[in-house]
Amino acid sequence: MVTKSFIMPTVLLALSMFTNLAMAADPIVTESTASSTVTTNGSMETTVKSPPPSAISPQLGSNSNSDLCTIGVAGAVQTQILGISAGMTYTEENCIRLKNAKTLYDMGMKVAAVSTMCQDEKVFDAMMMAGTPCPYEGKIGAAAKIGWDSHEESKREKITAKEKMDVKQTATTGGLSLLALLLLL
Repeated sequence: MVTKSFIMPTVLLALSMFTNLAMAADPIVTESTASSTVTTNGSMETTVKSPPPSAISPQLGSNSNSDLCTIGVAGAVQTQILGISAGMTYTEENCIRLKNAKTLYDMGMKVAAVSTMCQDEKVFDAMMMAGTPCPYEGKIGAAAKIGWDSHEESKREKITAKEKMDVKQTATTGGLSLLALLLLL
């Protein structure tokens, strides 16, 4: 049987042995010295890729509403530094005349609708050549022909080319003006 007096000294002896082992180890000391030099030679090239500058012309036209009787003309020019865009609309007179004549005809005013169409010189001449003259002060047929023949001063005046430029000439003039402006830049 193990006595109390035997256990206590044995435990103390075991503890003292492990304590001595832990104290017996010397600490590890490391010393180092390092020196380095880095030399870099080279060249670098940077390429920036960006979208080209753009001048965007406005969309003008009767594409969105075909009931307007307008013609849109637009254009744009872009250089590396400056961009210009412009646009204009022109009213097409014959389209307005046709719409007015159709509206009058739909309201039952057939003579007024024909009179509206006769404002065009080509229609007026075609009606006279066909033997069905344009209405004259409410008269139609032979009475209108007598009215037109007897009242020369009442005949509609012919539109001269100098008084009114057509749409193509106006668009060409506008385009050439824009080109001349760009050449000045």
